[in-house]
Amino acid sequence: MDSRIAVICIIFTVFTVYQTAGAPQKDTAVANGSAYTTKYDNIDVDQILRSKRLVNSYVQCLLDKKPCTPEGAELKKILPDALKTQCVKCNSYQKNTALKVVEHLQRDYATEWKLLLDKWDPKREYFQKFQTFLAEEKKKGFVKF
Repeated sequence: MDSRIAVICIIFTVFTVYQTAGAPQKDTAVANGSAYTTKYDNIDVDQILRSKRLVNSYVQCLLDKKPCTPEGAELKKILPDALKTQCVKCNSYQKNTALKVVEHLQRDYATEWKLLLDKWDPKREYFQKFQTFLAEEKKKGFVKF
């Protein structure tokens, strides 16, 4: 179960970051070979978000305070790009997962959320755009939960 937290990856995902449903961005990214991996698409994000231990494990990984699972390491690798590009390489499942994780962290893990923002986007220049983008995708129906 610990390994299923890559999605918190998407946290920023995470955050975020990964999965599939056929959004136009995914098709373009797949066509040019630049889409994020779908290797972890089967991870049960809801199960992870229900476990304080698992969420904290991923947060600690993303803050460089504990070793990462393979999924956490993958998340750390793609997180900066996903934030900077507004998740252009994400498919709609990944966008949906990212929005879900972000909303959950903001609501239930405010302290950890602030630490993650301080590390990954200290000027808040990327995340605000990323969150606005995800909200727009949600309105369009590409992202829903």
